[in-house]
Amino acid sequence: MFEFHWPWMAFALPLPLLVRLFWPRFVHPGEERPTEGQRTTLLHPSLARLRHNFQGRRPRSAIAGRVHALLLALLWLALTLAVMRPQWLEPHTEIDNEGYDLMLAIDTSRSMTALDFSRGGRPVSRMAVVKGVMGQLIGKRQGDRVGLVIFGDQAFVQSPLTLDRRAVRRILDDIVPGMAGNATAMGDAIGLSVKKLRERPEGSRVLLLVTDGENTAGLIPPLEAARLAAREGVRIYTIGVGSNKQEVMIQGSDGQYRPETDIGMDEESLKQIAAATGGAYFRATNTRALEEISRRIDALEKTEAEPRTVLIPRPLYRWPLGAALLILLFLGLFPEGRIRLPEGVGRV
Repeated sequence: MFEFHWPWMAFALPLPLLVRLFWPRFVHPGEERPTEGQRTTLLHPSLARLRHNFQGRRPRSAIAGRVHALLLALLWLALTLAVMRPQWLEPHTEIDNEGYDLMLAIDTSRSMTALDFSRGGRPVSRMAVVKGVMGQLIGKRQGDRVGLVIFGDQAFVQSPLTLDRRAVRRILDDIVPGMAGNATAMGDAIGLSVKKLRERPEGSRVLLLVTDGENTAGLIPPLEAARLAAREGVRIYTIGVGSNKQEVMIQGSDGQYRPETDIGMDEESLKQIAAATGGAYFRATNTRALEEISRRIDALEKTEAEPRTVLIPRPLYRWPLGAALLILLFLGLFPEGRIRLPEGVGRV
């Protein structure tokens, strides 16, 4: 399909005609006499040579004048067409794909450094458990569109919904506690995730909310955000990370681990958020929770991506611009309809 990117530049086409009609005309000899007291003097270092050159100048024929005017008109037309940016639009249709729209919202508050899990007899942090469990989940989601949101003091999109699961896993591996702040803006994370998910076709819009605490920051209350998610058809599965220990070791701003208490998880709020959207609450303590989450997601109806046709533009401005350069070349060789030759060439 052919079109102009800037079609409104066509208004420049009549500009030379308007200038010719409305610009003050030059005064030709004999049209207007100078007023009394005015005097015109022409100074030239060689009047004889000037007179000789004008005597040897052949008058322009009517045909040559018309050709010259036509070339000027074609030049302006070609330049205007080039500025209008003609382009050919080639359609490209995306391939259909069935799958789920799965957004992961990961808590990156400072409490995610707590060492209340163990692996192989060695203590590991909550963030390490989250990366392991969510990494396995992403690896199993064949054909799903997966995105990633992190939240601390605020919520941020780390990865939009994409079929490139390897890229999402690499971004997940690079997450560190505290990168979004030390608080927990749980409601903002839900709101941001819903905003991204509702851009997808209706169907299996799924949000996995992973956190280890309670809402301590943000502008949107978590339950209010959950009700918004329910209206948009987003199902929320909340995943609580953390043990039931009364005292855990948490990394401070200086990098040293110190014992802290009263960092318990608000499981009741997480259960209410999940129930408001038809989801479920899990504790991410082992792979059994992961298998249950995958089973619940598989029970949903897959979403078929709407086929979209994208028009890829191929610029064509080079053609009118090249024509304008050729016309300029002819005008340079034949000024005012006469051929330009070096001095002395063609004379007898």
